[in-house]
Amino acid sequence: MPKIHPFLWFDKEAEEAMNFYVSVFPNSKVLSVQRYGPAGPGPEGSVMTADFELDGQRISVLNGGPLFNFSEAFSFVIDCKDQAEVDYYWDKLLEGGQPSQCGWLKDRYGFSWQVVPKALFETVGGPDAAGRNRAMEAMMKMSKLDVATLERAYRGEAA
Repeated sequence: MPKIHPFLWFDKEAEEAMNFYVSVFPNSKVLSVQRYGPAGPGPEGSVMTADFELDGQRISVLNGGPLFNFSEAFSFVIDCKDQAEVDYYWDKLLEGGQPSQCGWLKDRYGFSWQVVPKALFETVGGPDAAGRNRAMEAMMKMSKLDVATLERAYRGEAA
């Protein structure tokens, strides 16, 4: 049965990005690195492709030049158990990057992440329709998701 994993195209930052991601996530490691030789097309000795595990998920990267860029159409979702995990991943991945809306951010390499607490699904997906709507309204005003605010909104309590 085939295995499927993401393959990310970088201009020339694949090794730096891989090492950064491995440093941020537990259960992560570099698996292999292939470097360009004298025939190129990249600079000799620079990373051509590499494989690593990010919290157990295999990912491949390529230094392929500036032909393609990342977009928000593809992102990684980080399922966080609580606000402490949200804060940790948000702060680490946002260094040199840009915040967006509703738990989304772009890291310093332009790659998009969604940093999502389980409380989001318990509130915007909860059984109370009015609570779901209040939680959704609260979320739409957020950049980094705030568990306490989502839960208060779901319960109908003032912020």
